[in-house]
This record gives sequence, structure tokens and C-alpha cells, in this order.
Amino acid sequence: MWIEILLLTPLLVSLGCFVSARIGSKSWSMSLHVTGLMLMAFFTLRLGIDVLSQGSVSTEGHWFYVDSLSAIFVIIIGIVGLLAGIYSIGYMNKELALGEFSLLQYSNYYGFFHLFFFTMFLSVMTNNIIVMWVGIEATTLSSAFLVGAYSKRTSLEAAWKYVIICSVGVAFGLYGTLLIFADASNILADPEQAIFWTKINENASALDPALVHLAFIFILIGFGTKCGFFPMHTWLPDAHSEAPSPVSAILSGILLNCAMLIVIRYYIITNKAIGDTFAQTLLLAFGIVSVAIAALFIIVQRDIKRLLAYSSIENMGLIALGFGIGGPLGVFAGLLHTINHSLAKTLLFCASGNILVKYHSRDIGEVRGLWKTMPVTALLFAGGALALSGIPPFNLFISELALVTAGISAGHIGLMLFCLLLLTIVLTALAKMILNTVLGEKPEHIEEGEFSITTLVAMAVLLGLMFLFGLYLSEPMLQLLHNAVNIVLGKNLALADVLPWLPLNN
Repeated sequence: MWIEILLLTPLLVSLGCFVSARIGSKSWSMSLHVTGLMLMAFFTLRLGIDVLSQGSVSTEGHWFYVDSLSAIFVIIIGIVGLLAGIYSIGYMNKELALGEFSLLQYSNYYGFFHLFFFTMFLSVMTNNIIVMWVGIEATTLSSAFLVGAYSKRTSLEAAWKYVIICSVGVAFGLYGTLLIFADASNILADPEQAIFWTKINENASALDPALVHLAFIFILIGFGTKCGFFPMHTWLPDAHSEAPSPVSAILSGILLNCAMLIVIRYYIITNKAIGDTFAQTLLLAFGIVSVAIAALFIIVQRDIKRLLAYSSIENMGLIALGFGIGGPLGVFAGLLHTINHSLAKTLLFCASGNILVKYHSRDIGEVRGLWKTMPVTALLFAGGALALSGIPPFNLFISELALVTAGISAGHIGLMLFCLLLLTIVLTALAKMILNTVLGEKPEHIEEGEFSITTLVAMAVLLGLMFLFGLYLSEPMLQLLHNAVNIVLGKNLALADVLPWLPLNN
């Protein structure tokens, strides 16, 4: 029941917002938006509870299927989406007051906002591999209108670039999907079952190794484009920087993860069909190169949002490294970093929105004295940047430490040393950003004061969660991660085997 409701809620809210755009009712759009966010978060948590108690939930003849692995991504959509949506209230009201949006654009924004949620839920909850591809392609179409929401030349150019590159890239994902489907239809007693990921996974060992090799390459190129892996990443800095800040937060904190889940699903099949060496080697290669290229671009960026966009590429590379290293700790680190990065990047893109509204600039050289003009935003922005740098006691320190520990344990000592060097470069860039923007004397023409308590509440909750997860992982969260690791590895390991890192169990 919760799966159908979770799919229908954002879709119906989206339609309601589009209707309110035609009748010109701001209050109706706002009411629908808030109601949709609350229901989405509640149904997400309710579904997560069912998965924890039952192991997995399916419906509609197994067309939709949520296990512990996909539940992690569903919860990210629901909770991070809730906080980004709450932030969006204050941000969009300010943009409407400043004349950046008309009332029609304002309501349409919320319509596409919730339509975007629908497409992301569809892509992570479906068990049908064809619908997986359709869902990822639909996320591009629904979010393109949000990327180009300001209707400026640069934002429209970014939206078109986003659509073209991702559509071409995801087409490769379709080729890989069809190869797996065609091979599975030949080995299953009922060929109609070949569209279901669960059935393919159960019979993965019987798949043709040659086709699986080729299919995973297509999958990694296709859905890796949506993840932001180098060299398919070129759409990401433009789209993330030109979109409204709440949209940038969702693109970075949620959308990239949806595509990553599809890669993980095929990673599981590939490992069962041909062993883990091939898929892990590719992910290691794409991961470390993405981290390296992103680090080199981050250090020279002057645009705050572009810097954060390249940081998204870096962190998706780190997640790929976790799965490339493999083993219980490597997979655990990849999954935990997925959660941690979502929180951090959502906070920072939201904070950048406050800065942009106040300073009317994203240039690090022009944003100064933030601690005087917006002291609460300055505190949250600096805290989020330090967390993103991997500074303890924040959550990304834990996942990055787990990643490096897993890599060294697996014998990738040189690779991990190189990775640490790249992370040091990123730390330097983020520290420079904090020093230039937060400290110093404020420009004379900038007035002091925060513009919305709503935006601050959402960001404070995000920073609080990042601090909490750096110190303590709750039992339900550990259980979801433990179950997800077992799904990825196709084993039934005890929690102590997944997490030899005993302090996390306390």
C-alpha cells in the first residue's frame, strides 16, 4: 500500500500545483507543496519501517519492489526532499517578492518540483528494468524545466545541455538494459519474467558472460552520465549552478544517487554472472579519475555553486570507489557516504541560495563578511563546508575513513594514498572558500540580516543530522545498511562481519 501511495502523492500534488498556476493562486500552491512534503516524508518512513520488519515489500505483480538497498535511497528522497522543500518555501517567496518569478512561474515551479519527486521515486522503487530506464529518463525531462526556471540565457543553455547530454548518455543505459533483458529471456522458463530485476538476479549465474561484460559497460557509461562520472560529467556544473538553489540541492543530494542505485543493481548482477573483478575494476577507474578531475577543477573555482557542483562529481567518485573496493566494509562505506553526501550537499546548496539572494553574486571574490551580514547562514555554511571536507566529528569523516580503511585492507594502498592527496586538495579549496566568504569586511551596499527563518530551520536540521551521524548511527539505520550490504554482496553476513569497526556499533 505504501508504495502506491508514495508514488501517487507527489504526482497528485504536482497536478494540483499546475492547476493552481492556471487559476493564479499562490496560497493553493503553497498549501499543496507543504502537504505534499509532509505526506511524502511520512509515507517514506512508513515504508522504511515495513522493509525493516519484512525484509522487502513488493506490489502490482512485483512491478514495484523495495528492499533494504532501495529503501535507503527512498528515505534519502523523502527526508532530504522534505528539508530542501521546506527551504524552498522561504527561498521562492523571496524570489517572488524580488520579481525573479511571476506567480505563474512560481506555481509551475512547485508543479515540476513534485513531478521530479515522482520520477525519482519511480526509478528507485520499480522492479522492472525497462521502467528503471524510463524513470531515469523521466527525471531528466521533469528537472530540465527546473534547471531553466529563471528563463535566462545561461539557465536555458544549461537546461538544454543537461537534456542533450543526459539523454544521449542514458541511451547507452538502454542498450545495456536490452542486452540483459534479451539474455535473461533466453534462460528463464517464462520469458515474460525477464523484465524483473529480482528474477534476473536469481538467475544471474546463467547469463552469457560476453553479453554481461558488454552490458555493464553500457550501463556504467549510460547511467554513469547521470551520476556525473568523468568524462560524462560536463552537464553537471552548468545545471547545478544555474538552477534555483533548492533544485541544485535536490539534483546533487538526491538525483545523482537515483542513477547510482541503478548502477549498483547491475553491479550485483554482473558480479554474480562473471565474478567481481570486472565491475570493481571499472568502478575503481571511473571513481578515482572522477575524484582527480573534480579536485583539480575545485581548486580553481571562483563560483560558489560551480565549486559545489564539482564537489558532487568528487563525492560520486568516492562512492564508486567504495563499490570498486568491494567487500563488506567497502560497500558499507559507499552506502554510508551516499547518505552523508546527500545531507552535506543539500545544506551547502541551500546556504549558497541565501548568499546569492543577499549578495546577488556567486563569485567568491565578491562575497565577503558573511559573518556580519548573515551570521546564522555563515555558521551553517562554514559548518557544512567543514563537514564536506571530512573534518571530524561530522558524518563524512566516518564514511571517508571507512572508505580508506577498506581500500588499504583490500591492498589498494597506493590508490588510497593518491585519494588522500586529492581529498587534501579539496579540503584546501573548501577552506579557502570559507575564509574568503565568511570572514573579512562586508561590502558597504549589503544590508545586514537574514531574510527567512524557514530557510535557516531547514539548514540547521541538516547540519544537526550531519553532526549526529558523525557521532552515532541508530540501530534502524545500521540494520538497513547491514541488510543492504548483504544484498549487494549476495551473502548473509553478520553485522560484526560487515562492521569490524566496533565503535560504530556502540
